[in-house]
Amino acid sequence: MTVSSQVKGCFSSIKSAEATLETLAVKTNDQETEQIFKEVQHTLKTVKNDLENQVIYLTKEEPQYKS
Repeated sequence: MTVSSQVKGCFSSIKSAEATLETLAVKTNDQETEQIFKEVQHTLKTVKNDLENQVIYLTKEEPQYKS
């Protein structure tokens, strides 16, 4: 497995976790729990954006990592 495919897999996992947290935040009845889910979701969004930038870098700067 190439570095690019590992980064892309991690990116997909983060996107999935972010969507799951959004669903859980909507379904919970506890305000504090909802806030925690939203805070974690925000953190994951930052990580997701960083990974997306890394995927773009690998694709542009390192042709051997193109999939």
